[in-house]
Amino acid sequence: MASVTYSAGIDHVSGALSKPSKSGQHSCEKMLLATHRTAATTNPDCQRIYVKDPDSYKRNSPLSQREIQIRNRFTAVAQAIKARKSDLSKLTTDQANFRAQKNDPDGAKTMKAYYWKICGAEWDQQHS
Repeated sequence: MASVTYSAGIDHVSGALSKPSKSGQHSCEKMLLATHRTAATTNPDCQRIYVKDPDSYKRNSPLSQREIQIRNRFTAVAQAIKARKSDLSKLTTDQANFRAQKNDPDGAKTMKAYYWKICGAEWDQQHS
């Protein structure tokens, strides 16, 4: 097995080191992917490097009906959030309601999460 050694000062690398370009000007033949294991272990080898084919990230199967429904819901809720955030008549009420629920065990901790929670619930109610 090969060992990975980096220059002084670099402990580990994680992510794509090189990947195929879609532009066609200069495209690496393979994707070079580095991972760093963070789980507790006694093994000192915590760095791995993988070489993948350029089309390994492409989808091999068509979208299922469930995946299409999830994508459609995501799009609709994202549009509802955008509209709600720009509606100044609801802003003060939304901020007050957000602060009121923020410290609850199941409360949204950010305003963005709060919008996803309420707009998602509204969409689910309309489409159930």
